[in-house]
Amino acid sequence: MRETREELEELQTLLDASLSRSTAHLRSIINTESTLTAQQLTQIVTGMCTLALSTVTAKGEPRISGVDGHFLHGKWHFGTARGAAKARHLAARPAVSAAHMRGEDLGVFTHGTVETLNPRDGEPAADWPDLLAYFKSFYGEDFFDWDNDVVYYRLHPHWMTVYAADLDAASVAG
Repeated sequence: MRETREELEELQTLLDASLSRSTAHLRSIINTESTLTAQQLTQIVTGMCTLALSTVTAKGEPRISGVDGHFLHGKWHFGTARGAAKARHLAARPAVSAAHMRGEDLGVFTHGTVETLNPRDGEPAADWPDLLAYFKSFYGEDFFDWDNDVVYYRLHPHWMTVYAADLDAASVAG
């Protein structure tokens, strides 16, 4: 868990607000008995978590693809090849939806906008050196040409909810 107390509080506020403004149908599935707290979530979604990431083409058509998601400081972080279609989509239209699911036991659903952490022709995010050190420790120093091959993003959520079928099982899953 890399989150500060403030980041956990911000995440909990987001989770609570997202669920409270969800439809009655969603709240019949995800409720206080079938969700996780911010602290529980950060203890479960560690390391690399496969995300189904949805972007939008210039024609307004949805596209979904898989990315390596890392939940750090209460937000999803992910990367892709600089030449990938999703990188072009995100540069033009930064709104995304992401889902991380583990069978029928856990689902983390997020909507928001992305921030480019290491733009090719711009200033990197202030915390990029720390994030880069994390990614290099996870994937290896020489896995990519980190300056030219990959672009990384942080998903700033405006809505996020979590479904956990069995809270006891979810706390040890992952």
